[in-house]
Amino acid sequence: MHSGVGMVRGIDPRQIRADDLRYLAAVAETGRLVTAARMLGVDHTTVSRRLRALEKSLGTRLLGRGYDGWVLTEDGLSVVEHARAVQEAVEKAADAIGGRAENDITGTVRVTAADGFGTRFVTPAITRVRSRYPGITVELLTGASRLNLRQTNFDIAVTIGPVPATPLYTESLCSYDSALFASREYLALHGSPASVEELARHPLIFFIDALQQVRELDLETYVSDPVVGFTSNNIFALLEATRRGGGIALISKFMAMTAPDLCRVDIGIPPARVEVTLAVRKEAESRGAVQAVRRALHHEVSARAEELVWDA
Repeated sequence: MHSGVGMVRGIDPRQIRADDLRYLAAVAETGRLVTAARMLGVDHTTVSRRLRALEKSLGTRLLGRGYDGWVLTEDGLSVVEHARAVQEAVEKAADAIGGRAENDITGTVRVTAADGFGTRFVTPAITRVRSRYPGITVELLTGASRLNLRQTNFDIAVTIGPVPATPLYTESLCSYDSALFASREYLALHGSPASVEELARHPLIFFIDALQQVRELDLETYVSDPVVGFTSNNIFALLEATRRGGGIALISKFMAMTAPDLCRVDIGIPPARVEVTLAVRKEAESRGAVQAVRRALHHEVSARAEELVWDA
């Protein structure tokens, strides 16, 4: 039986401040106290203090330290949807008083993202935005190219790996894990390598080296002199080549989940974890449509965190 908040007796709702729930929702979205504070227009020490007060009122821990920020505990997951409802109610109240109903938020938002992440996470977030704000048009550009800070063809960029010093507003969106995968048929024919030495005898499938900018996804982490049998700049081509038995590939968890015929290959090396950063152009940051898309992206990755990383 669940031993979370619902099992705690004697909680007085009068001791729970609605603002504290808003702080919880903001930290759940961003994973960062400083970023959440910026969203809410307060100091990060205020966010920290009010979250401690909320945990004291509920008699349970709601947040814990994760790999790259704050993550919700089991009880935090039980509470956060109610916290988001409070935040949405505040936004609706502000819209109503300001004479700006939800349907009046309009504008075009251009988003860039990698092919796989853009399809699996950005697209559902955009669909949700369009359902809630019909006046918003979102253009999604996908591809393997690295974020170019001189480009002006985006309002929001979802970029994989570290971001250099930039005048853009940036924040952590999430992290995801990648591991080695192969088809069942391939492993039945060629055997499953159990070490780095055995992996070196298998053809590998990977991104075109000249386009691969993410250090954490470097094949040389696994094999010093890899034999790459198939390369592409498109994750869907790499996934299909792996499904067809072309070799062993380094694939993200969220993409591997779309191909149940693939098997994870364990050679005793932990998954490669990569950070995903959300970057917004300064001149676009204050636009209601841009903020709506930004919030939807945070909600999408928070609600589907189990598709992104494996448990430690």
